[in-house]
Amino acid sequence: MLKVYLETFGCQMNVSDSERVATSLAGNGFELTDSEENADIILINTCSVREKAEQKLYTRVGEIRAGKREKPVVGVMGCVAQLEGETLFEKIKGVDLVVGTRAVGRVSQAIRNVLADGPGFSDLGEREADYDWKVADAQRHSPYVAFIPIIEGCNKFCTYCIVPFSRGREVSLPASEIIRQTLELRRKGVKEIHLIGQNVNSYRPATDSGLEDIKGATYFSRLLRAVAKTGIERIKYNTSFPRDFHPDIVDAMDEHENLCNWVHLPVQSGSDRVLKAMRRLHTIDSYFKRIDKIKGSHRNMSLTTDIIVGFPGETEADFMDTVKMVDYCEFDSAYIFKYSPRPGTPAFELEDDVPAKEKTARFRELERVQKSIQQKSLRRYLNQSLKVLAERGSAKSDSDLTGHSTCHRVVNFPGTNDMLGNIVNVRITEIKANSLYGEVCN
Repeated sequence: MLKVYLETFGCQMNVSDSERVATSLAGNGFELTDSEENADIILINTCSVREKAEQKLYTRVGEIRAGKREKPVVGVMGCVAQLEGETLFEKIKGVDLVVGTRAVGRVSQAIRNVLADGPGFSDLGEREADYDWKVADAQRHSPYVAFIPIIEGCNKFCTYCIVPFSRGREVSLPASEIIRQTLELRRKGVKEIHLIGQNVNSYRPATDSGLEDIKGATYFSRLLRAVAKTGIERIKYNTSFPRDFHPDIVDAMDEHENLCNWVHLPVQSGSDRVLKAMRRLHTIDSYFKRIDKIKGSHRNMSLTTDIIVGFPGETEADFMDTVKMVDYCEFDSAYIFKYSPRPGTPAFELEDDVPAKEKTARFRELERVQKSIQQKSLRRYLNQSLKVLAERGSAKSDSDLTGHSTCHRVVNFPGTNDMLGNIVNVRITEIKANSLYGEVCN
């Protein structure tokens, strides 16, 4: 059997794609290996959302070719493959195979084409109508946590974002299939599922799929209630689009304890002027109303976000509006990025007029403000008991386990391997920079 080494960059959708690719490969006579050195085929599943992620591809192919005595087949999958297509054969010496985001179900055949006819094969076609979204147990990134893609693609066309071009238009999985997958995962002992997509709350299946008709409820909040009723222990979802974050989503979370108390709601900027230039389709006032609804929940909600600094045309006043927004929202954590132009996006045509030095200064200032807020926010967990799913051994200590709370905080604690896969109560005794530490309690 030919051995395949699969390396993944980027978001949860890419991880999910890699799980499905690995399942397909294993079912078509290939052997998945954790050893790059022993691999006959090396597949790199790429991301193009951030500039550095794209640069990793160029570096990695060079490293692979430099370190191999015998030439393996090197294939590029994912967003960079979809966007760059056959030009990758010219741009990166040593690439044999290019497979787009919607052709992942045909990777096995693509590899066979290269083995038979030599390098230079590409498949950038559309996804098959009968594409199998299943993931084999052996190919999951965790035996206790599973991703279920509920929507793929994006119709929003934010001016800085490449996703609508790399992932295509929004397509929602039927609710009946999502429920079926959830029930199957529960039977297999999975404790936590993540409903994932570029914009999960834009979920809208082609048919009603039997979801309960609830007056005033969106398809997504109806789906949340249906998945909650399967009885699986923990449900998280990511990522949400502010304009489509209906108040009823919070109501559904309040109604069902297994809908975990974490919301990731990317704001990107605190300036209405910049938000309009980004084509985010929300204002700061409308965003604050959603924040107020989340914080008004009877549950201890954890709130996270994404922010871009240095977008074209962003003034010092615009940046200060973002600082004020962060002060108001008091995020538990924020992923802050310096704007970088992405070829193919509308913003790429704008003058990148915020100097690199100024972007760095704004990044550091916002990071300083957020870290101060974050430490204050995390202190509310001190001496509190959190329900933590023990997922694996800690990378920093042989005597500790690590896992996530329902509010999606990383928690480390002393434990033994027989705890893995169990949800344990951990009393928080120490607040770290980006994690919590505690001890198991009854």
